[in-house]
Amino acid sequence: MHPIKTIISLLIAFAFLFSCQEKSTRIADLQTTVQSQMDSIQGDVAVAFYNLSEPNDSLLIKAGEELHAASTMKVPVMIELFKQAKEGKINLDDSILLKNEFKSIVDSSLYSMDIGMDSDDVIYSKIGTTVALRDLMYSMITVSSNLVTNVLIELVGAKNVTATMRELGADKIEVLRGVEDTKAYELGLSNSTTAKDLMIIMKAIADKTAGTETDCEQMIAIMKDQQFNTIIPFYLPENVKVAHKTGAITALHHDAGIVYLPDGRSYVLVLLSKNLKDYDTGTEQLAGISKTVYEYMMSSEEK
Repeated sequence: MHPIKTIISLLIAFAFLFSCQEKSTRIADLQTTVQSQMDSIQGDVAVAFYNLSEPNDSLLIKAGEELHAASTMKVPVMIELFKQAKEGKINLDDSILLKNEFKSIVDSSLYSMDIGMDSDDVIYSKIGTTVALRDLMYSMITVSSNLVTNVLIELVGAKNVTATMRELGADKIEVLRGVEDTKAYELGLSNSTTAKDLMIIMKAIADKTAGTETDCEQMIAIMKDQQFNTIIPFYLPENVKVAHKTGAITALHHDAGIVYLPDGRSYVLVLLSKNLKDYDTGTEQLAGISKTVYEYMMSSEEK
């Protein structure tokens, strides 16, 4: 090889090696910072981060730990709705009767939802009327309607939802039942997930592999209208758009989503928690982790 070409090749190799070392150092620094923030929270936290613009750039801390899924399981239900619509099993523009009577997975005994326990009280005025599936799905995600979720899970089937998640590569998430099935809860039969699985699911939506390209775009648009924004988007600038889904029950607060930066880059972030001793403080601290990841992304662009 010509000496000049040899020198150029060596310079390129050294530059590549330096770049790899720099990235390794940066992600290690991010992990140290995030771990420190997690340690300051009085509770248990799991984090999963995936840079959609640079696949080798990711962070998983306690991401394989199984937690109660809370309302994050509504995203898999949404994916299943689009899937069954594509297969011709349902039509999202059709309307169905909105009811408030559901069967426990334990013994098929009937139970009803309590309006006082739901985040969507408006929908209860429509019980006994027909509502379009598309509108129900929108309420399930944006205002996290539990009543609607139960109607939709009954329609598509919990087992089908879990099976579809397996097809997407999420191997631990379990969608067993609807919401407020007390008998099932008392027997430990609850919907569960891991931060890693939610990351995989959100990545599939972002990559347009969770359904058709059009369907995934609609899912993203729905999640961008999320009304609960106290974690991932809380400390982020207004020009940063977040398509996400939260989940909350006593001493537990989750958020999983896709963050879209103004420069065209995007990333998936999942923040799960349980056993929070101070719910409000813990929520704000989780939002602080989101801010840290955002600042990491912005600093990488500067470099």
